[in-house]
Order: sequence, then structure tokens, then C-alpha cells
Amino acid sequence: MEILFYTAVGLLAATFGSLVGLGGGVIIVPALVYLGPVFVGQPISVATAVGTSLAVLIFTALSSTLTFFKQKRVDFKSGWLYFITCGPGAMLGSYTTQFVNAKSFQLSFGIFMLCMATLLVLRDYMKPLNIRWRIQRSFTDSQGQVHEYGYGIVPALIIGLAVGFISGLFGIGGGSLFVPAMVIIFRYPPHIATATSMFVIFLSSIMGSFTHLSLGEIDGWMVLGLAPSALIGGWLGAKIASKLSSKKLLWVLRVTFFIVAIKMIWEGI
Repeated sequence: MEILFYTAVGLLAATFGSLVGLGGGVIIVPALVYLGPVFVGQPISVATAVGTSLAVLIFTALSSTLTFFKQKRVDFKSGWLYFITCGPGAMLGSYTTQFVNAKSFQLSFGIFMLCMATLLVLRDYMKPLNIRWRIQRSFTDSQGQVHEYGYGIVPALIIGLAVGFISGLFGIGGGSLFVPAMVIIFRYPPHIATATSMFVIFLSSIMGSFTHLSLGEIDGWMVLGLAPSALIGGWLGAKIASKLSSKKLLWVLRVTFFIVAIKMIWEGI
């Protein structure tokens, strides 16, 4: 029963996370906290759920990044720029987790997920900002299509820091902020933003996991249970993203976000 639980959670979280560039932690953390006592047989602390989720994200992001790399969708040049502040931000967020009690975490995480659900709904109706950024990028994908977009170094570093901190604090990967910001503010094509987001999540998850590991907030057995299906899910989500429209799956994700957010806010209050 335990193995089936880990396999299902890892596969579902990684597939959804890779598909839309979220990372999957928004599914893993609530699943471990709320369903863990039922399927594992013992309560799982918030800190352990966050730390374990971030460690599993390494495998999810690695799998999807390699798949996106083969599809020539990862903008490594801008990805490394985001990581300059995203990595340290993830370590800071991971360190902060130990000072957050369960009730405060539930309320904060619930509000965050509600904001992300709203942002995912509004993303389809938001048009990219018409700003001529100092750095202009021309990216050619695997199908030979040329995409034009741009970014500023300071705004990119600020976004990287914010995403990294939230990623380490909640164990979610941070793509739920990264992708909308890259698409709306910097005019990235959605599939390039998703792929590049997963690359940055891979790097920042490693740094954040080191901090959680040093604090004893990662359950190695859980990671071993979740990682194999997360690797498969990361590959599967990237494959689906390249072939199918993700609109229907996005709506499922949005509804899930709203339900979990309301539940966590209610219990946090």
C-alpha cells in the first residue's frame, strides 16, 4: 500500500509539474501531509514533507529537463542568470521552514496556492507586457521556428530570488511563479518558459535540498519511494507538453489548487 501511494503521488505530481513547468511540489506536499497518515501509517511533519518534496523535485526536473533539452526548448543562457539568485534564495527559504509552525504553514501555503490558482486562470487572458528590454533574445526551437523575447538583468535576478525563496520554503519548485512571470513580463513563448523553468528548478532544488538535509528534514525512504515514478512522470509530462494541448489538464490543476488551497486555509485559520 505504501509503495503504491508513493508511486501514484510521484507519477501524478511529476507529470503535471513537468507539463506546465510547476515542478510538482504543490501535489507532493499536501499529499504527504494529509494522506501520509492514512497510507504510510504515521503523521508526516510539514518540514519533512517540504524537504522530501524538494529532494524529489531534483529527479522530476532532471528527467523533464533532459527531455526538453532533446527537443531544443531550454534557454540555458537565461536559465543560468535566474539561478544566480534562485539557488541562494532556495537555501534561505529551506532554512526558514524550521521556524514556521504547522498552522502558519497551512495558512500561508493555502493563500499561496489560491494566488497560484488565480494566476493560472488569468494566465490565458493576460497579454505579454510591451516592454523593450535591454537584453533581446532570439531562440530557434527544434522545428526551426524563431522566437523573439527579452529581459532585464535586475528584474530577472529579483524574480529568481523570490521564486527560489518560495521554492525552498514550500518545497514546490517555484515554476508556478516562474512560468507566468517569464511569459507575461519577458514575453517568453510558453513552451520555452516551461522548459527553462524546469532547468532552473533542477538547479535550485539541489541547493535547497542540501539545506533541508543538513536540518534533518528529508526522509530518505520517502525519496526512494517517490523518485522512480517522478523520473517517469518528468519524462511523460515533457512528452505530453510537446504533442498535446495542456488546456484541459491545466483546468484540472486549477481546480485542484482551489480545493487544496481552501482546505489548507480553513485548517490554518
